[in-house]
Amino acid sequence: MRFSGAMVAGVALLLSIGTASTASADPSLDPEPSSDSVGILATNFQLPFPCGQSWNGNSSASSAHQSWEIDFNRGSTAGADLGDTVVAAASGTVGISAHQGSANGYGNLVRIDHGSGWSTYYAHLNTRSVSAGQSVSQGQKIGTVGNTSKPGNNISPHLHYEVRQGTGYPDNIRKAVFNGVTFGYPVQTLTSRNCGGSSNPYTPQEACGSGYDVIDSAGLGTSGTVYLLYNNGNGNNCVVTMKHTSLGTPTATTAYLEVQGSTRKTDSGNYSYYAGPVYAYAPGKCVRWGGKAGSSTYDSPFEHCGS
Repeated sequence: MRFSGAMVAGVALLLSIGTASTASADPSLDPEPSSDSVGILATNFQLPFPCGQSWNGNSSASSAHQSWEIDFNRGSTAGADLGDTVVAAASGTVGISAHQGSANGYGNLVRIDHGSGWSTYYAHLNTRSVSAGQSVSQGQKIGTVGNTSKPGNNISPHLHYEVRQGTGYPDNIRKAVFNGVTFGYPVQTLTSRNCGGSSNPYTPQEACGSGYDVIDSAGLGTSGTVYLLYNNGNGNNCVVTMKHTSLGTPTATTAYLEVQGSTRKTDSGNYSYYAGPVYAYAPGKCVRWGGKAGSSTYDSPFEHCGS
């Protein structure tokens, strides 16, 4: 998380939702039940970002943190992450999708309930893509990185992420586990393995090649995920549709990419693991992208006009 000196005093007012804080400000003094690892591993939480992206997590940079919360960034400048996709760390039901207004410092917040008292929090979102009561799958887009907060909190864009079990904030905050490994507190950079529960041996980056980073993704039910990537070095976009089912067996799979004002490029056929890569040179131009796997199809509007 990046913040100015003026932010430190304001963001320290961050409160729990409907629960008072009673724990020590020293995270090392917070209780850590022996069942934490077992409970978290049972849900198979993944990094809350699209498959293949690398993000730096920091649990110690904010005076508002009470325990094992993590702030995530990946860009080299304060505003670089604004609008980046945030996905569900695990499947569950949306318990909260709302702007918290003046109630606390979370701003646009999504909370996903995973059963057995476990929940994940995604705060300061720029936009929210899900509604309360909605079922979500692991890897599904739930919003975008932002800097929303309460009035007077001037914060840089980042994702504030928490894992909680039960009630009694902040004692109910648990250490985050991603892909079966506990986060390396206080700071660690991780690459997302949040690939929609897929055991596909390939990643979108491997399909597109060196220098390509995922900038957006869309789920295709349980059958796959379509990814949009961009290469800053050569100005090319790349689209691939990664299968999640019938792996190793050729089935109908499609990926396409269309630069505004140009002819659409499509790769469609019976593929064992993925369709694509489909490339197009598109610096500063809007693109439409999408794909199909199984019976599910995704078609984007013209978007991502700056990359």
